[in-house]
Amino acid sequence: MNVSAGGRPARASRRRVRTASLLCTVAALTAAVLPASAASSSAHIGAAASSARTPDPQDPVVLVDCFSQAQTRPAEYILACGDGNNRLVGLRWHSWGPGSATATGTDMVNDCRPYCAAGRFRAYPVTVTLSHPQAWPEHPDLRRFTTIRLLYTDTAPDPVPKDVTYKLVY
Repeated sequence: MNVSAGGRPARASRRRVRTASLLCTVAALTAAVLPASAASSSAHIGAAASSARTPDPQDPVVLVDCFSQAQTRPAEYILACGDGNNRLVGLRWHSWGPGSATATGTDMVNDCRPYCAAGRFRAYPVTVTLSHPQAWPEHPDLRRFTTIRLLYTDTAPDPVPKDVTYKLVY
């Protein structure tokens, strides 16, 4: 019988290592799912107004995160709310206006090989453009960006095209 240094069977030692590895993976994935924006220095916009009204085009425009929190100029933003396997980091905002906002940063994408818990995050430089502000029903004094365009400045994660636009539905 194989015995570990502590006098226990090697099988039990391997099981503890596997359990510890699994717990570390779960902790890392949990941290990835939490909105990075919650720890960022971005401004969180206040609560809803006391009376409903039609938003003015000059009202503040926000980006809504996975937890329905309004943000302006976030340093990080999770794209994959369900599992946290795709997020924008290191965002540097060059403009933030009533009709659009533009930033450069990095899209961190889990390659999920051989499966997501064992995958590695890969970095892809990207230009981000937010557009199409619309009324935010939950907050009548705010408008929210409803479209995000990612323009990969080098390579794009397979099978994503180098220029892709997504509807923001949060």
